[in-house]
Amino acid sequence: MARPHMPQIRLSKPTRTQVIKTAAEFALLTVGAVMLIFGFSTFMAPFNIAGGGVGGTALVVNHFTGSPLGLTMLILNAPIMVLGYLRLGGKRFLARTLYVVAIYNIGVDVLAGPFNADLTDDLLLVSLFGGIIMGLGGGLVFRGHGTPGGTSVISRIVQLRTGIPVSQIYLGLDGLVIGAQALAFGWEKALYSLIFLFVGGLATDYVLEGPSMIRTITVITDKPDLLAEAVFATMQVGVTAWEATGMYTNRPHHILFCTVNRAEARRLVEAIQAADPAAFTVIGNAHQRRGGLVKGGSA
Repeated sequence: MARPHMPQIRLSKPTRTQVIKTAAEFALLTVGAVMLIFGFSTFMAPFNIAGGGVGGTALVVNHFTGSPLGLTMLILNAPIMVLGYLRLGGKRFLARTLYVVAIYNIGVDVLAGPFNADLTDDLLLVSLFGGIIMGLGGGLVFRGHGTPGGTSVISRIVQLRTGIPVSQIYLGLDGLVIGAQALAFGWEKALYSLIFLFVGGLATDYVLEGPSMIRTITVITDKPDLLAEAVFATMQVGVTAWEATGMYTNRPHHILFCTVNRAEARRLVEAIQAADPAAFTVIGNAHQRRGGLVKGGSA
């Protein structure tokens, strides 16, 4: 009996751009994991500042059982990794997160001595700088399309589905860990852990979203042409307008919208007020600006 003809499947080789991109992402994962080791070994472990999550849980478990911190984190991470595999990208997530978890968790035990730098005994400084370092490290890992494991996996799932900032999700998920720490180490350490968590969440958000360098300007006016001319003459940025209706007065108005750099916002508002003192102006924050008419040219 003749065998049916089977089509040959040719696997395309990754392009040079893809290889460079992947290498850059794994560099971010590596640097982020090393920063996590340094933050945990220098600030968390020596002072029992259990900054929530798997790391904080490992400190509490270690306090009562003496089990190795890194090994404990690996064991706790196992069921969370399964959840992440199902919700955060399958094999790609698993490979990158396993890479980070292996470096981070094993490194905590192997590099506990060299990374345990005696920098300060001030618990406030420990909380602030520990949160910054671990938050930046976690942010770099996220930028490399991985996670450090632990509650960061759950936080990332919730963030992608709801848009809630990572800093808020961390505080909610890690409440039970903070309570366990209060029982193990006292309420003072638990309060410092809250500072640690809050600062770490802000640092992670900063890495993921960048600084708010762009200001969005929204203006409600009855003199759209005059105002748009004043904005363009002052800042050389394009302005978008659309019609609107005041729901209280039932009168027609125009809404103008544009973006400027943070340092230019005050000068633009002064130009708006000079052109139309009755205009209603709202200034907001943004992280990026792409396209449109900027500084006299198409971006």
